[in-house]
Amino acid sequence: MKNFKTEYLLHLADNALILSHRLGEWCGHAPILEQDIALTNITLDILGQARYFYQYAAKSDNKGKSEDYYAFFRNERDFKNLLILEQPNGDWAQTMLRQFLYDNYCLLLYQSLTECSDNQIAAIASKAVKEVKYHYKFSSEWVMRLGDGTEESKKRLENALENLWIYTGEMFEITPYETEMIKLGIAPDPSKLKHKWLENTQNIFKLSNLSIPKTEWFQKGGKTGYHTENLGKILTDLQYMQRSYPNCNW
Repeated sequence: MKNFKTEYLLHLADNALILSHRLGEWCGHAPILEQDIALTNITLDILGQARYFYQYAAKSDNKGKSEDYYAFFRNERDFKNLLILEQPNGDWAQTMLRQFLYDNYCLLLYQSLTECSDNQIAAIASKAVKEVKYHYKFSSEWVMRLGDGTEESKKRLENALENLWIYTGEMFEITPYETEMIKLGIAPDPSKLKHKWLENTQNIFKLSNLSIPKTEWFQKGGKTGYHTENLGKILTDLQYMQRSYPNCNW
């Protein structure tokens, strides 16, 4: 019998883990030192969120597994992260736009979770909201700066939008485990976050000289374990040490 609560917690944790890994790839490579340090701090915030959700998932699953097991010993089909989060960093414009699109969603999600019926999830979300508010400010300001900057920066931002927009619809798709969590008053209905997400996106895009694409077709599948080839490459890197030397420690 499926443990829908564990599945939902893993979805939240996987989102954070995969995004933190992607952002961590920028360490030492960001455009300037100040942004390198800022993005590294954001990465650590998000990794911390992943740890809290994995720890609670292990407790919920009650099978003696640890947070390390969920991060290092599951295969691609077991991961439930959004597809947008596993997409390559590309250039700075693509990373910042990906971050903004997710921060916008994540902030709405976590704010809803602070009022959920599960006290532990509500506590994790309450702490995370404080962090994500800063992440949202950081990424939205960069989107505006790039969109209202030079011809080159605007072009790069438009290219990023073309690459990433088709992955945004998945945020608002409802999975079986979310359906069960909605019934229990734990998870918000993600489809009901869409209107506010679009409103926030439109406001930032206006200041960035961007227009929301009119496409009605979106990629989906990540929340239920169907991923792009990018996730396999991430896990090859992320899990190498533990796969090669099981139970190793510092």
